[in-house]
Amino acid sequence: MKRQNALPIGDMIRRFLREGGLESPLNEYRLIQAWETVLGKAIARYTGQMYIKNQTLYVHLTSPALRQNLQMSRQSLVKRLNEAVGAQVIVDIVFH
Repeated sequence: MKRQNALPIGDMIRRFLREGGLESPLNEYRLIQAWETVLGKAIARYTGQMYIKNQTLYVHLTSPALRQNLQMSRQSLVKRLNEAVGAQVIVDIVFH
């Protein structure tokens, strides 16, 4: 017998995460993990601490030259990182 109100498991998991308040922290974690994938291993080597606060990604970089280069392409990085996660997680990046 087929159930009339059956939902796909993916939809059920998303709903559970959203209702439990876990969707946003999970997306933030995914975005930080996507940093190396989106920017590459060479840039990830110069990356230190990263955290998200108030939809802003804070990134500590050890190379001043790299910091300047990434600063110029900040908006495209925001777009690429959000696309990697599949959600609007951040709206800005601050480099230290």
